[in-house]
Amino acid sequence: MEDLKISKRKPSYPVTESLHQYLSHYNRNVKIPIFYEDLLRFQGSIIVYDKDEKDTLWIRVYYNEFEREEIESALKKVYTIFHSDGNENILPFLSVDAIDYCTFGNSKPFRIKIRNILNDNSTYFYVKVADASRIYGLELEHMLSPYNLNFLVHKNTLIEEHIVGIPGDEFIKGMLLNCTKSEKSQIAKEFVKFNERCMIRLLGDMRSYNYVIVPTHDFDKVVYKIRAIDFDQQSYEGKFNIYRPQFFKENFKMVELVSENIQKLSINQYKTEERSILVKRLKSFQNRFKKLIACMEADDISKKDHVDLLKMTIFDYTHDVNFKKSKNMGEILKNSLEFLTRNYENVNPLELD
Repeated sequence: MEDLKISKRKPSYPVTESLHQYLSHYNRNVKIPIFYEDLLRFQGSIIVYDKDEKDTLWIRVYYNEFEREEIESALKKVYTIFHSDGNENILPFLSVDAIDYCTFGNSKPFRIKIRNILNDNSTYFYVKVADASRIYGLELEHMLSPYNLNFLVHKNTLIEEHIVGIPGDEFIKGMLLNCTKSEKSQIAKEFVKFNERCMIRLLGDMRSYNYVIVPTHDFDKVVYKIRAIDFDQQSYEGKFNIYRPQFFKENFKMVELVSENIQKLSINQYKTEERSILVKRLKSFQNRFKKLIACMEADDISKKDHVDLLKMTIFDYTHDVNFKKSKNMGEILKNSLEFLTRNYENVNPLELD
């Protein structure tokens, strides 16, 4: 494992006018009754502990009586916009059970817990600063992964759905050992595919707490999938291995799982399968992707030295001069996916082994 260092305090990049227009075209840019800054007006907080009485790094915030009523009303309206196209008939049956704030990491999100008082079902969503690189990451995940994502942007505020699953670090620590041999083999296969997908689409910092394991019961077995939940490091870092989950020490047990359960030939097969599927997804979203990548090519979402380091690293291994000519992260990503489209049937494109 390498000692990969993630940039501390990655800057938040503003959403450009062209990206706002793109989001409006695909119904992502919707007027909402509350902004991120409104939630910062809390009067106090208490620490949120997990079931083992450990600090979760989240705090539960509270507001004065007048502000609380206004904020909770707005959050319930956001929920209706998010889940029922703004139908306010359900507002009397909604309760804001908790507003939590995380001071850990770059995005400093608020986590909102909404409960339906009729059936006691609850769900979460997040309120964050609308960082352009995160929005690119969410859109790319929606198009290039097996999973659809729901999020909204209004001016400088991002509303993001909660992705259900078991945090990777918790799964590795408390559940992986109890999995059967066939389950471990299946998880290893999913990690290979997840690693490949992150690398090709340049999604960085997939340490174990930035993805979830999603178990699904299927007849007489449990099927496990791996989903990214943090898109803050989309196309930002300069070190290419930061876009490869296998190189983080937090994922050592998953890498060990792969080496113990899957032969090299099968690993190459799974990588090729994932590349092929990525190309098919890319073609199915062709027009949408072209519009997104045009926004990204005209945008500035990283430092020049990061761009220069990344493009030359990929050029050294692919010998594709288009990488060398790339001027920004948008062009690097476009070239990465074009390279994939041309070469996905090969065994080892973009391989750094």
